Amino acid sequence: METVSENRAFGGTQGVYKHASSATGGDMTFGLFLPEEAKDGPVPVLWYLSGLTCTHENAMTKAGAQAWCAEQGIAIVFPDTSPRGEGVADDEAYDLGQGAGFYVNATQQPWAPHFRMWDYVAEELPALLGEEFAIDLDRQAITGHSMGGHGALTLAMNLPGRYKSVSAFAPISHPAQSDWGRKQLNAYLGDDESAWAKHDATLLMREKGFDGPLLIDTGTSDQFIDLLKPEALAHAVAERRQQAILRMQPGYDHSYFFVSTFMEEHISFHADALYQN
Repeated sequence: METVSENRAFGGTQGVYKHASSATGGDMTFGLFLPEEAKDGPVPVLWYLSGLTCTHENAMTKAGAQAWCAEQGIAIVFPDTSPRGEGVADDEAYDLGQGAGFYVNATQQPWAPHFRMWDYVAEELPALLGEEFAIDLDRQAITGHSMGGHGALTLAMNLPGRYKSVSAFAPISHPAQSDWGRKQLNAYLGDDESAWAKHDATLLMREKGFDGPLLIDTGTSDQFIDLLKPEALAHAVAERRQQAILRMQPGYDHSYFFVSTFMEEHISFHADALYQN
């Protein structure tokens, strides 16, 4: 593992690291903020999954998460959104290929050799963090924005017991019925829609739900709200009687101004779950 940079921040350390990934077959870069408490032993960790076109850097520099994580004694990790580099398949469209991994394991060509972001986020990167840093893998929570909100919700519901809590900012909530989803799931997983179900938060909520607290914020002025389909997930939550807080925030859009506004509340929400006995 290579240390790209480390900066003192809020009493802790904001690092950027690069490593060879067996899941994606190339080098991957991630950001990790460790609070001061990590000097004394393992700390809980919050995963932040970013959205379309993002790298590890967007939320790391724009979300304002480090100050609130430092206050709560929580680490936060910012993975990349896809494999990158020479020989990695890409597409001219912003919403497919590099920067748009959708947190799935692709089975179709030309994506299958590298686009295995599910394995990377669910298995490989947690193991690396546990080996290299003072991270307590028994206390994990997950959040994300847009495509990353989709990833956070689907990982949480597919991996029962892994995460103490899950939240999302403007998640793509029903990709199997959205243009932000059908195109990508078909490209990565093929045209058998039964293979898409484990990557659709609305369908997963109907089938499985989440054994823990859930928080979702979406802006009423989100320019992509018709693609996000928050109402579909809200109906599934109600039908399942899932423990959840679903909020429509008046006047907010899809930007990091929206994310940073509510970041403190999301981190406090996760801290409550992570520090429960």
